[in-house]
Amino acid sequence: MTRTQPSARKTPKSGPSRRRILAGGAAAGLGAAMPLGWAKPAMAAPRRGGVFRVGVHDGSSTDGWDPATTETIMMIQVNHVVRSYLTEITNTNELGPDLATAWEATKDDATQWRFELATNATFHDGRKVTSADVIASMNYHRAEGSASAAKPLMEGITDIRADGDHAVVFELDSGNADLPYLLSDYHLTVQPAKPDGGIDWANGIGCGPYKVTDFAPGIRADFVRHDGWHRADEGAWFDEVKMTVLNDPNARQAAIVTGDVDAVTDVDLKTASRLAQAPGVILDNVPSGTHITMPMFCDVAPFDDVNVRLALKYSINRQEIVEKILFGYGTIGNDQPIAPTMPYYADLPQREQDLDKAKFHLKKAGHDRLSVEISVNDAILSGATNMCSLFAEQAKPAGLDIKVNQEPVDGYWSNVWLKKPFCVVSWAARPTPDIMFSQAYKSGADWNESHWENERFNELLLKAKAETDDALRAEMYAEMQLLCRDDGGTIVPFFRERMSARRDNVMHEDSIAAVWELDGARGYHRWWFA
Repeated sequence: MTRTQPSARKTPKSGPSRRRILAGGAAAGLGAAMPLGWAKPAMAAPRRGGVFRVGVHDGSSTDGWDPATTETIMMIQVNHVVRSYLTEITNTNELGPDLATAWEATKDDATQWRFELATNATFHDGRKVTSADVIASMNYHRAEGSASAAKPLMEGITDIRADGDHAVVFELDSGNADLPYLLSDYHLTVQPAKPDGGIDWANGIGCGPYKVTDFAPGIRADFVRHDGWHRADEGAWFDEVKMTVLNDPNARQAAIVTGDVDAVTDVDLKTASRLAQAPGVILDNVPSGTHITMPMFCDVAPFDDVNVRLALKYSINRQEIVEKILFGYGTIGNDQPIAPTMPYYADLPQREQDLDKAKFHLKKAGHDRLSVEISVNDAILSGATNMCSLFAEQAKPAGLDIKVNQEPVDGYWSNVWLKKPFCVVSWAARPTPDIMFSQAYKSGADWNESHWENERFNELLLKAKAETDDALRAEMYAEMQLLCRDDGGTIVPFFRERMSARRDNVMHEDSIAAVWELDGARGYHRWWFA
């Protein structure tokens, strides 16, 4: 079968209108991420039954239940199986309800929001979900001293209060038109409240579609359907879900071909065309804002000199990397994290490889030749080590010697990311630029992986969040993307398409969410067996 090449689509530079955002249910602006290539649309109506077996990449023995420190793909998938959020990104990449059934900005400047909660939601141990649980869960990330990666997203919230047992009101110090989107962030699970105001997270109890029966970090996780799930008429079609950590891409491919699993989260792109020919296997190819970053610590030599950062940015040949590492399944990046499929994408002049400019900036930084080290593991991306080796070859004529350090997969997120000054990281798209920028580029954010600080960027971040005029907001986000590109400490070589695989008896709707693997990590309750 021939592969359909996705078109170079671009969304408008402005995002959803203020009126639609405030109404609670506007499109996320990500574009309709359709299964492309070899994917076949589902035709049969959903039915209940069966054990859904999934091979998941990027699992670690350090995985745990704390929603504040969720990092690996395995735990992102697990959280969406056992836990619920106030809102979700739907299979058509729009904002939809989860625990919150409706929401509205109750002040015109979007400084106050009210969320209605499902009245029939229960935790896996039978406790009713109430406003108190939502408040405690959100405050867990807001608390002073919290290590949550979601804390920067919550900083504008000054108070969260109950409006009866099944409604909560968020008070903000300034307007935030993105708040409903923000609350779909994968850290912001709703957990049972404890008498001391904390939350009960350690045992894996949630109020999601399935409850955990077995959990071995870095090895497996098993679940059974939660009959008290508040959206039972919408999904949770499988009786059970069984996840197995398969970090090796060859192991994942073998498992889906032999039928030992029903789906895998990530396909080795170099063998994708061959896998597509395997009997009973379907590939889902989804354009997305998923991207690779190569963050450089801006407060550590030699990366504390912007000229060194620019020398590295000018030395990389992004198109060659897309062709040789992604086998064409992606688009070149421009050293900023907002993809063409996202709202407020700015069509900036594309930075191309320019070895003369790389030499110029290296010389300006006081170097004729410079050696640096980059840390990587193929669990981040199949072929990530080869990508770094190719980068090293590309950069050598510019006077840059890049040593590639292949780190152990186990503990990569705890021992390498945010610890080593130059490494490789994989990021999923966030539904809005504010969420992406607040988590990874804002000064002081726990996940500011490059330690970048730019006063103008931080000023614009605050202004754009509160701006309800789309045109002005688009201008601000365009300038922020430019600052990332030209001053930031992060190389973004490409945006990749999500490639997962499933057996042909696993059915889903025509559209698949692009935000995380397997339908935004919600295939477990959206999909079914034929």
